[in-house]
Amino acid sequence: MVTIGLMATLHAAPGMEDEVASFLTGGLPLVQAEKGTVAWFCFRIDESTFGLFDAFADEAALQAHLDGDVAGALMGHAGQLLAKPPEIRTVHLLAAKLPA
Repeated sequence: MVTIGLMATLHAAPGMEDEVASFLTGGLPLVQAEKGTVAWFCFRIDESTFGLFDAFADEAALQAHLDGDVAGALMGHAGQLLAKPPEIRTVHLLAAKLPA
């Protein structure tokens, strides 16, 4: 069962919208390799605002994700791709419906 999630909102720097979209979608194979990441969603909110939502079974899986390749790459490119630092929040999941 998933118990904890991570929500992030990212604001692309002017003119970097396509690069942010490409960077985020390119992270899918890295996340697929993370055993503890139960669900991962990458989405576009508007032309320059993007979001990520991840779900985990426990705090250890969440921490492994934060210490992993995707988070490291995002923070390493944030200054070039984003207008401001990502807004990242941890959430406690009350209920979820996931594929079996």
